[in-house]
Amino acid sequence: MNNTPKAFPIFDICCVALLLVFLFLLPSKLFKSPTSFVVEASNGNLLSAAIASDGQWRFPVADSVPVKFKDCIIAFEDKRYYHHFGIDFLAMSRAMRQNLKAKSVVSGGSTLTMQVIRLSRKQDRTIWQKLLEMLLALRLEVKYSKAEILGLYAANAPFGSNVVGLEAASWRYYGRDANTLSWGEMATLAVLPNSPSLVHPGKNATRLIKKRNDLLDKLAKLGYIDQSTANLSKLEPVPGKPLPLPQNAPHLLNRFKAERASLEINSTRIKSTLNEDLQIKINSILKRFNNRYRANDINNISALVLNAKNGSVVSYVGNIYQPEITDLQSHVDMIKAPRSPGSTLKPLLYASMLNDGFVLPHTLVPDIPTQIAGYSPQNYDLGYDGAISADKALSRSLNIPAVKMLQQYKYERFYDKLKKIRHWHIKPACRSLRIIINFGWQRSNYVGFGEYLYGYGSYTEPF
Repeated sequence: MNNTPKAFPIFDICCVALLLVFLFLLPSKLFKSPTSFVVEASNGNLLSAAIASDGQWRFPVADSVPVKFKDCIIAFEDKRYYHHFGIDFLAMSRAMRQNLKAKSVVSGGSTLTMQVIRLSRKQDRTIWQKLLEMLLALRLEVKYSKAEILGLYAANAPFGSNVVGLEAASWRYYGRDANTLSWGEMATLAVLPNSPSLVHPGKNATRLIKKRNDLLDKLAKLGYIDQSTANLSKLEPVPGKPLPLPQNAPHLLNRFKAERASLEINSTRIKSTLNEDLQIKINSILKRFNNRYRANDINNISALVLNAKNGSVVSYVGNIYQPEITDLQSHVDMIKAPRSPGSTLKPLLYASMLNDGFVLPHTLVPDIPTQIAGYSPQNYDLGYDGAISADKALSRSLNIPAVKMLQQYKYERFYDKLKKIRHWHIKPACRSLRIIINFGWQRSNYVGFGEYLYGYGSYTEPF
């Protein structure tokens, strides 16, 4: 009996080879273009964004696509989107007839899936590339769901000028999140990727309005909206000059850009713990105070607001943000920048002594002329109270009582307390009594101060 195995059919080998080629045809990462850095508030609304490194406004892929955009783009580009596997042969045959009749390319017949492939490859349009797009579209449909493919299209479609993706377009052209757009606004954006170099807000407004109105009529015909809604939407104006994006947390945005690698975050989008309404309100308050104090050459101001219950950051304003005025140096984040803490050490000393049982709020502390090793501390009013309660000395930020309290508490013990506070940096040479009280060499930031007073270590980063 002949036990020699039969030769494996060449046809089967070819089929396996073609299957392997098909499976590995699609790159692991379809789009490799850089994306904008985006910081969102705790409610998901945009606080700040920065243009991508290639000069494009291109947000990372969103978790979902607005229903209005889905309806608009499917009606405009690929009405059988949910009924094909990446290739619409009916649309392609129709496009071929139109092109032959016009003796030029007037229709491509590409599905949204094929357009995603074309956007990722950025190749010239040729017959060979078209065939390759068809094959890759089939592979894309195997790997991704219809919703995911729509998400890729919405994030990477061109919308004119240097605007890429629906989210960026919504903010640049309407100054709002895409989920809040009307049917007229969404229809306007949906027609832009079809010819972004010819039709975009600010140019060819008549042609843009016609394309939008035709789409609105098509939406009504397909039953997505009623005709009265379409007619009312046609009355809406189209956008003109692109709008600036919100900059409500620019310093946190810069910090995210600098620390993203160390945070091991892959996306350039992050959802922070900031409260949007409070952040905007704090920005407004600081701007008002900055306008008041600038006459006295006080150009910088910052604020960090923590939730006392859980230590989370609810507002982060690193500085007044007016980059057009270079003298203000508003790019400097004063929250994280080391600085002389001034009298901020006094509440820490008071809290430490209160916690350890050295003083009570009404304990009397000497406020008399004092000299220690040639150092004579003075109060801001150059006066003396003789004896004053610890809480009143703290509320008035008196220097001499603070020196006396530190003498009692011992600076070594206080120094050890400070070392335990995160984000509080003290140079080793700053261990003398004079330097600790005079605050001339301490270097700290408000994060450590807030952490110590409000959470005893429960402070959490804003992202």
